[in-house]
Amino acid sequence: MRRTKKIWLQKLLKKTIILLLLFGLLIVGFATYTVRQSFPQENGAIALAGLKAEVTVQRDQWGIPHIYATNSHDLFMAQGYIHAQDRFWQMDFWRHIGSGRLAEMFGSSQVTTDKYLRTMGWARVAQQEIQQANAEMKAYLEAYAQGVNAYLAEHQGSAISLEYAVLKLLNPGYKPEPWQLLHSLTWGKVMAYDLGRNFEREIERTILLKTLNLAQVEELFPPYPQDLPVILTDSQKRKTGEQDDFDETQLIAAHLTDSQLPITQALATITQPMKALEELIGSRAIGIGSNNWVISGSRTTTGKPILANDPHLAVQMPSIWYEVGLHCTPKNSECPYNVTGFSFAGMLGVIIGHSDRIAWGVTNVEPDVMDLYIEKINPANPNQYEVNGKWVDMQLVPETIQVAGSKPIVQTVRYTRHGPILSDVSPKLQQFPTQGGVEVPPKYAVALRWTALEPSTLGYAIPLINRAQNWQEFRQAVENFDVPAQNFVYADVDGNIGYQMPGKFPIRAKGKGRYPVPGWTDEYEWQGYIDFEQLPTSFNPSQGYIATANNLVQNNYPYLITTDWVYGYRAQRIVEMIAKSQQILSLLDVELIQGDNQNLNAQTLVPLFNNISLNNPRYEAAKQLLLDWNLQLEMASPAAALFEVFWKHLLADTFHDQLPPEYYPDGGDRWYAVVKNLVKKPNSSWWDNRNTPKVENRDEILRQSLTKAVDELERLQGKDPKSWNWGDLHTVTFRNATLGKSGLAPIEALFNRGAFSTAGNGESVNANRWKANKSFEVTDIPSLRMVVDLKNLDNSVAIHTPGQSGHAFHTHYTDMIDPWRKIEYHPMLWEKQKVDANTTATLKLRVK
Repeated sequence: MRRTKKIWLQKLLKKTIILLLLFGLLIVGFATYTVRQSFPQENGAIALAGLKAEVTVQRDQWGIPHIYATNSHDLFMAQGYIHAQDRFWQMDFWRHIGSGRLAEMFGSSQVTTDKYLRTMGWARVAQQEIQQANAEMKAYLEAYAQGVNAYLAEHQGSAISLEYAVLKLLNPGYKPEPWQLLHSLTWGKVMAYDLGRNFEREIERTILLKTLNLAQVEELFPPYPQDLPVILTDSQKRKTGEQDDFDETQLIAAHLTDSQLPITQALATITQPMKALEELIGSRAIGIGSNNWVISGSRTTTGKPILANDPHLAVQMPSIWYEVGLHCTPKNSECPYNVTGFSFAGMLGVIIGHSDRIAWGVTNVEPDVMDLYIEKINPANPNQYEVNGKWVDMQLVPETIQVAGSKPIVQTVRYTRHGPILSDVSPKLQQFPTQGGVEVPPKYAVALRWTALEPSTLGYAIPLINRAQNWQEFRQAVENFDVPAQNFVYADVDGNIGYQMPGKFPIRAKGKGRYPVPGWTDEYEWQGYIDFEQLPTSFNPSQGYIATANNLVQNNYPYLITTDWVYGYRAQRIVEMIAKSQQILSLLDVELIQGDNQNLNAQTLVPLFNNISLNNPRYEAAKQLLLDWNLQLEMASPAAALFEVFWKHLLADTFHDQLPPEYYPDGGDRWYAVVKNLVKKPNSSWWDNRNTPKVENRDEILRQSLTKAVDELERLQGKDPKSWNWGDLHTVTFRNATLGKSGLAPIEALFNRGAFSTAGNGESVNANRWKANKSFEVTDIPSLRMVVDLKNLDNSVAIHTPGQSGHAFHTHYTDMIDPWRKIEYHPMLWEKQKVDANTTATLKLRVK
């Protein structure tokens, strides 16, 4: 009986397994069909309504399209079509961020984020820009939108992208709307926010004043080090009426003492929706930036300039960049474009790249263009605020938030003369205290003034840069690149190099933007913006190179750009490698600079261990590992792993006892500067752990942190130090910004890829950032690398990651990850014959 039952169970199990396998094959087959139907058509011909003449799209082995058109309309229409082919889910998602309409796609979970975004009001500002746009700009944007909509007319649901098949399960009624001009312009607002957010520093400094005194807070935000490089060294000081000597920090005690607690609560609660938005567009810490440099032909083996750029942005899937060539055939006054480089899916033109005459690259200035104003609210009328002793009505803007699967939500955004009241989007502040059953509004509110909340000319800048033929035209073009402010480096085929900082930078009547200021008086108002002709610039400097890494622009510049410059460690290393021994540099040398992993923090800290005894063979051996190290954060390096783990523990052992958890050190460049100053004070109170009865000093904390690092590495990677390696700890995982963070493993597995080992850290030139208050996982990366040879443009090279395609399982979804990790490149194909010789697919877009 038992034997018969056993045989029956075995047969049943066998049949079940067969059925499951068949079911699995059906699922795989269905999934394969669903996935593949969204892949773009790359060969053959497609007829598009609205096209004026035939357009040719040739793709190379990396999936990079080279678009050839006879007129500007068709060129940008084709770019819109191709962007939609490869990246429409990304475009759809970003336009919903830009307009604060995420809840339409993803339901009630995004209502808080939408309220925050509607309070910012990016879409309202973009609408003003459309009204102010000239005929040419409108025509370009309309052509781009035509291309996107031509694609949407023939594709719906999962035929657009796999994400829509998954979204249908969550939001069955969702259907992408047609592309509008507005959607192309809001990307600039999202990027300005992603590259800015300096008001977070104002919030952090003010909140820290709850538990630290003013001097201690300022120690944690030290001034730019005098021994680190500035961008321009030979500039002349200009006249300015701005007060350079005003110490704004003193106003904290003078104006905010009686209201410190409610203001601090308001600032703290603003951070809640900020964190939610970070989950979508990527977190940014102070100091994350980019590298670019340009070297004159007098310093290169080619005799012509070499230009390099690698912007550092949050890890994303797909890449934030889309590489493309845009070519007018022929190039003429109506169609003046012959350019290749990196675009944003959703916006026309090339953001970073080169034309037939010039090349350019950008890094973020990280300027202080956001100020928080504390507004006094009328206790009898919550929609009035004080201005110079009088109650003034706020501007009230109603917003209706559509929510998938639920009823719409009506939100009223309140504006003061400074901008939107951010504290209104704080859930805690919406619950007013009561007295005798009567609701009493808070005495204070927090408003934001920000350059990006005023109409911008950024949209004009891109096509003007793309068709600029020389330095003068380039400067005229970048004058429009007002928000977000960038450091542009320039080179041309005639051998010139240059630098220009464009942007809108406020001139303040008083103060330096380091702390929130009173809004009820005119003392701290903006008086205007720095004139473009007064902004930092340089053309063919005598030193023969210009390098920027978000560092201080110049020591004697008379206007305030920011007091929170990136501290210049990447800049120092770049300048060292360019300038050393008057070396003549080749393209390969420039690639090696982009891949450099030297840790200048270790240069400060490792020598301290020469005089520290650890009294244990294991720990002494580890110490010797550091002392013998070449300071390069290579993937296979045991010493690199040891030092970075030690750095994590050093920050925790030094600062966690005195700081709130949300402001534990992330280990970036600011903390390099803080600790570099602190090690000169071995008995500073910062070294003492307040949670122990004894008083610790510098050497005790260094010893303690190193022993903890050894113990952790032995636990994670084994007892033998030879088995330790940085790459296994320091990995990058590329996650889809929406469904890839759903918390559902099967869905995440469809869209995410990783983990992959990486080298470097956030302050090496090869800037793969990790956060010491989180984990060793990489959060921000060199999102692209580009090296342009102005002697022979076909020798130019580039890479970005993870790949060109936004379609999961497509060949070009992840094919750039390995070369990117290994600091390898692909050629930036340029001349038509080179493109023809390397074409793997040709698509003809024809008049319908």
